[in-house]
Amino acid sequence: MLLPVPPALRSLALAGAAVLALLAASRPVAAAAAPAVRVENIRRAFHNGEHNAFTDLIRWRGQFWLTFRSCPDGHGVYASASVVILTSADAKTWRQVHRFSVADRDTRDPHFLVFKDRLFVYTGAAYVGKEKIRGTEWNAHFGYGTSTADGTAWTPAQPLEGTYGHYVWRAAASGDRAYLIGRRFRGHMAVSGRATMESALLESDDGFRWRFRSLIQETDGNETALHFEPDGTLLALCRTSADHAVLARSRPPYETWSRTQLDGYLGGPMLARWGDRYLVGGRRRLPAPPTAKGPGQGITTLLWLSGERLEKIAELPSSGDNSYPGFVALDDRRGLLSWYSTHEKDADGKPITAIYVADLVRTP
Repeated sequence: MLLPVPPALRSLALAGAAVLALLAASRPVAAAAAPAVRVENIRRAFHNGEHNAFTDLIRWRGQFWLTFRSCPDGHGVYASASVVILTSADAKTWRQVHRFSVADRDTRDPHFLVFKDRLFVYTGAAYVGKEKIRGTEWNAHFGYGTSTADGTAWTPAQPLEGTYGHYVWRAAASGDRAYLIGRRFRGHMAVSGRATMESALLESDDGFRWRFRSLIQETDGNETALHFEPDGTLLALCRTSADHAVLARSRPPYETWSRTQLDGYLGGPMLARWGDRYLVGGRRRLPAPPTAKGPGQGITTLLWLSGERLEKIAELPSSGDNSYPGFVALDDRRGLLSWYSTHEKDADGKPITAIYVADLVRTP
C-alpha cells in the first residue's frame, strides 16, 4: 500500500529536481574538437639565387596568382628590390607575368586585392636614395600600386595618393570601398620609438587614392591582416612587438575598434575564412634554450582562431628568415598555402631564401 506524499515533501522534491536540472544545464559543454590539417605536396615555387620573401596568394579569373619580393642584396632595405608576380593554372607550374621596382626605393611586402573587376598589387616602398643607404626615415615611406584587368597588361607602378608617411600592408574590399593598412609614426622614429607607431585604416573608392578612416592600433602598430565578415564586421589581426597578437573588431563606418589580446607572438600575420573556421598563419617562436639570451627560433605556423584563442594545427618546413604566408581556400576541406623560408641550401651548402607552396587538407 502506497502512502500519500505530504504536500510539503512533494514541493521539496520538485524544488530539488529543478535545482538539479539547472545545475546540469549550467555545466560547460565540451567544445567540438578543432579539425586537424594535413600539409601535403610541399614544393619550391621560386628561387633565382636572390633573397625571395614576403608572399601573398590569390585566385582570380580561374588562375592562381603569387607575389613576393626578390632582392639580390638580401633581406634589408635596398633599392635593388623588386616585386615579382607569377601565375599558374594548377599551382604546380608557375610563370612570371610581371616584375617591377621603384627608383631609389625598396619595394617589399606586396599584397593582392581584387576590387572593381581589377587585380591590384600594393607594396611598401621605403626611401633609400641615390646613396643606397640601408637605413631610412620612416615618415618618407610611400605606398605604390599596380593593377590589371586581364592579368597580362599591368599599369605602371604609381605612388598611392594619401599614403605618404605610411608603410602599406594588406588590403581588403567590401562593396564599393577598399581598405588598406598603413603603419606610421606620430613622431620621429629615432626619438619616439615603436611606442608611437600606429596602424591606420585607409579607405579608397578607386584603389589608388586613399584617405584616413581610423586607427586600429594607437600604439605598437604593426603588420595587420584584414577580413570582412558577412554582416560587415571588419576583423583585424595585428602583430605587435610583444609576445602577443591583437584581434580588433569594428563595425561600419569603421571608426571605433574593440581589441583583444591573443596569446603568443605572431609575425607576418594572415587571416582567412576556411569553411566554418578562421585560419591564421604567421611566424611563431619556439621555446628558447635555457642558456639563450634572446627569443627562440621562428617557424611558420598555422593556427585556428577559436573565439579569442589561437590553436596550433601545423608547422611548415621553415627556419631562419621565414613566414608571411598567403592562403586560398579551394573548398571547405582543401586549400593552398604560400610562404617563404631559409631552411634549404644550394649546391654549395649556402642557405637560400625561397618561395614555397603546399596543399592543405582538413580532416575530417
